[in-house]
Amino acid sequence: MTPLNVDCKISAYCMINTSEDVNKIQTAISNVLIDMNGRISGNSFIANSNNYESLTKIYETIRGKNSQNTYRRHLRANIDKNSTWFYLNKQAAFVDVIAICNEADESPLGPIKIVLHSKNIEDVIEWLVSETE
Repeated sequence: MTPLNVDCKISAYCMINTSEDVNKIQTAISNVLIDMNGRISGNSFIANSNNYESLTKIYETIRGKNSQNTYRRHLRANIDKNSTWFYLNKQAAFVDVIAICNEADESPLGPIKIVLHSKNIEDVIEWLVSETE
């Protein structure tokens, strides 16, 4: 993985439905993001990291599936000042599959929302979805 030379904070948000086991939600998030600090807040699970290497599995999946354009489109469309975001399918994440969602309702139990924060958000996007290694 190419090093990212700018600061980046990663946040993950996931709604906890009454029918769901919190441990399974933690597993789903840890299957897509590594070294995240998570906590329950109301009916949500929130995880944070200040280390871009938490994105390693997503970074590798983007290249393995040649899905750079899909992620680039989502990340650019969702830029808001110093952040951007995308959805991942929660059920797929639980079985260790990284699958982007176009809309939140594509994931029946709700998605995992991944938010990237950086003063250099364009650099973070380009690092995550660049064609070259």
